[in-house]
Amino acid sequence: MKATPFRPYKVLNLELSEGIPELLPDGRYQGIFLVVWWHRIPLGALEILTQNSPLSPAQLTQQILPAITLPVGDRLLEHGFKASLPVTKAQLPQDFPPAYSALISLQNPLQKLSQQLEQIQIPPQSSVSVIICTRDRPEQLQHCLRSLQNLHHQPTEILVVDNAPSSDATKNVVAQFPAVRYLLEPQPGLSIARNTGIQASVGDLIAFTDDDVEVHPDWIFRLQQGFHDPRVMAVTGLMLPAELDSEAQLIFHRGVGGPGWKYRALVFDSEFFEAMKPFGVPAWFVGAGANMAFRREVFNKIGLFDERLGAGASGCSEDSELWYRILAEGWHCRYEPAAVVFHYHRKELEHLQEQSFQYMRGHVTALLIQFAKYHHWGNLRRLFVALPRYYSRLLWNALIKGFKGRNMTLITEIFGCFSGIGFYFSRR
Repeated sequence: MKATPFRPYKVLNLELSEGIPELLPDGRYQGIFLVVWWHRIPLGALEILTQNSPLSPAQLTQQILPAITLPVGDRLLEHGFKASLPVTKAQLPQDFPPAYSALISLQNPLQKLSQQLEQIQIPPQSSVSVIICTRDRPEQLQHCLRSLQNLHHQPTEILVVDNAPSSDATKNVVAQFPAVRYLLEPQPGLSIARNTGIQASVGDLIAFTDDDVEVHPDWIFRLQQGFHDPRVMAVTGLMLPAELDSEAQLIFHRGVGGPGWKYRALVFDSEFFEAMKPFGVPAWFVGAGANMAFRREVFNKIGLFDERLGAGASGCSEDSELWYRILAEGWHCRYEPAAVVFHYHRKELEHLQEQSFQYMRGHVTALLIQFAKYHHWGNLRRLFVALPRYYSRLLWNALIKGFKGRNMTLITEIFGCFSGIGFYFSRR
């Protein structure tokens, strides 16, 4: 049987303050990935198949309401709508059941939401250095730098770390932006480049994004707000797809889009860390390396990025390993969905395969590094018990249903796990 040609999804951003339109079908697309906003605050998202349109404004409203109810309640009410931390076989205090009647009784809840967010104070000593580490992707970098020019709150400085380039193309792009500082790091490795940027920066807060990202105009301001609690040493934000034009992009998007708190703020604290320590603390849930910021002081307290991790070395997990150390030392990490970036996922399936291999190699390497540093046995439990069980289930499912969709990258992920063990012992 001939495979059905892939049709892309249209990414559509809907600002509620501008009204809800009629949603008309467009045969060029399989569906719409609709992100719902209120005065530049992301409230939720939903997928609408083309076959289920057209939708009148009233019909679209009925679909939007369930998608935004929990995030709105999370912002406005103390109890009933808070996201649960990702714990396994461990009990943490749970929030009360959603108090929908309390939310319905609020007058003008969306207006209150805007006011509440604007009342969050930016802490003192919150100047920001933005660091972008890049290697031979000048066109993507140019788009990223243009988006940074549109920030409503400009950072103290923007640094581009050119990591082991093969030409002067990146340097020439940076020269087009007089306010951006260029740094050459000849030794390859993302963590090495990140550390070079940290050591050259001056800001109280150090924010990282990637060259394949465009930032929302409020990005810096929302990251700064996330540090209002002095116990928070790292803040991450929401990563939305800039496009879903290929099957690889859709698979990646659905793979990273699962957490139920995606549009609700969440604090990862010591209680979470201790509850999950016997099972392997899932620090990767804290966020994405393309959208993260740190207090400068945390690098003095716990050290810089581990240079065995990240692209150009193990493959990834330099970000989650640092979040792990922050939590292990008793500090907090905050996920703040109001801090938004738009990411251009890799378009080609072969590139997604390679990325999946690198992800799992880096993840396994990080588990072994974390165990060597802290002797937390949960890291080995995840490596030798949880991951084999997880991939056994997926492999069995793939043998029955086929290696398609999420299962396309399954074999490369498994090879990545084995490669991570070899990589760690070769770099101890």
